[in-house]
Amino acid sequence: MADLRTPPGRAGRMRLRHSLEVARRGADLLDQKLRILRARHEELLRAERTARDHWHERLREAETWLRRGLLLGGEESLESPHPERPAELEIAWTSTMGVRHPRAASCTVPERDPDAPAPPNTGLIHAEAAYAEAVRAAAEYAVARAAARAVGAEVLSTRQRVRALQRHWIPRLEQALARADLALEQSEHEDAVRRRWAARALEDGI
Repeated sequence: MADLRTPPGRAGRMRLRHSLEVARRGADLLDQKLRILRARHEELLRAERTARDHWHERLREAETWLRRGLLLGGEESLESPHPERPAELEIAWTSTMGVRHPRAASCTVPERDPDAPAPPNTGLIHAEAAYAEAVRAAAEYAVARAAARAVGAEVLSTRQRVRALQRHWIPRLEQALARADLALEQSEHEDAVRRRWAARALEDGI
């Protein structure tokens, strides 16, 4: 490990002490941030699992109704002469400890055009409604998943920074400060010895 370059004497020791104080304070703040992020990440992971289960449930329900509709009307019953409009999605954003991530999704599934013919059987009518719910559930799951990933990435990054400070940078500064204290102590001791020698030489000369 390379030595830190600092000015000799008291100025270097003061700089090292200041750097060590800043590093320790920074590590404490990052550690506090990490605890908050971890707690929030756990909440988001639970929300992601709940949203995923809800989406899968809605999707299974829609597929069940679709199979029933196809059994009643055949595959040609799915053909629509009118183009369907796409769903619209709006995302609300928030931040956790400076991490920007989606908070909620508002998904609007357009209703069937009044001029379009209705599905030929009740199974497909229920399937249409169920798939609309599945689309909305998918949007909620996507938001929950993206939020958990964003905060999770910040948890990883913050943990790495805390470890770098605690395991590498702070020990280097502590070692450098210890060497600076020892060097300054030795220098002061040598100065004291030289002063005593000078005083004795002056007395002997007198």
